[in-house]
Amino acid sequence: MKRIMFATDFSERSDRALRRAVILARAHDAVLEIVHVVDDDRPRRIVDHEANDARQLLGELARNLKDLDGVSCSTQIVQDDPFAGILKAVAKATPDLLVIGPHRRQILRDAFVGTTAERTIRAASCTVLMVNGPPVGPWRHMLHTTDLSEAAEKALKRFIGLGLGAGARSSVLTVFDAPALRLAMSDSMGKEGQEDYLNDLRTDARKSLAAFISRLGIGQAEKVVRPEESTVANEILKAAEELKADLIVIATSGKGAVARMVLGSVAGQVLKDAQCDVLVIPPGAA
Repeated sequence: MKRIMFATDFSERSDRALRRAVILARAHDAVLEIVHVVDDDRPRRIVDHEANDARQLLGELARNLKDLDGVSCSTQIVQDDPFAGILKAVAKATPDLLVIGPHRRQILRDAFVGTTAERTIRAASCTVLMVNGPPVGPWRHMLHTTDLSEAAEKALKRFIGLGLGAGARSSVLTVFDAPALRLAMSDSMGKEGQEDYLNDLRTDARKSLAAFISRLGIGQAEKVVRPEESTVANEILKAAEELKADLIVIATSGKGAVARMVLGSVAGQVLKDAQCDVLVIPPGAA
């Protein structure tokens, strides 16, 4: 990983994400670029005033990072819609990783257009890290999620290529479907029959996951399988909590055309509700 971009709005959420970006930049000796987007859909005098203030703040931030953390960085200001501005900066710099803070929870707006963070992750061509947890040091336990598809395999290979999480414990999770338990026939199966049915599915899922992990050459990873008792997103979040994972790795593409919209369901829900960091690998990530 050679280039990291960090998008800031100078909020406390962004400060937390900045610390993670600095930790990663130091660990990988990567170039750090900080971008701030000034919303230009306002009177020109307000836009110019905010741009000048942002320029001073970015300059001070760059000096502090160099003096206190030993990290040299470049800064830039983009005047545009926050969502479009971040994408323009990403397209120009082509970073290996974009680091952002957690989104503001605006329920009504989220329901219609999504947050800037989620829209950015949906459209960005690079891997995106949303920082939710306190950046006290390197990640200790990474939870990789997979639907065992070819797209998920490619996403995990991209993650391995970034070289993130060296020395951290790794778990790979797949959530399997148990359709018979949702059908009317589940009443006739009885408790013992349901347990046998689940055990058979769990065994098959574990075998498939073992083969998936073997193909990727990450044999030390812990295999985790869970039935889809609620939703896939909820199972991922429950597994992360039980395993005390501080990073969830998830791809935004899966099996079939419908699954490619998964950001609105699985990854989107994980992003909104996760208490730990979430690394999202879009379909076109390099």
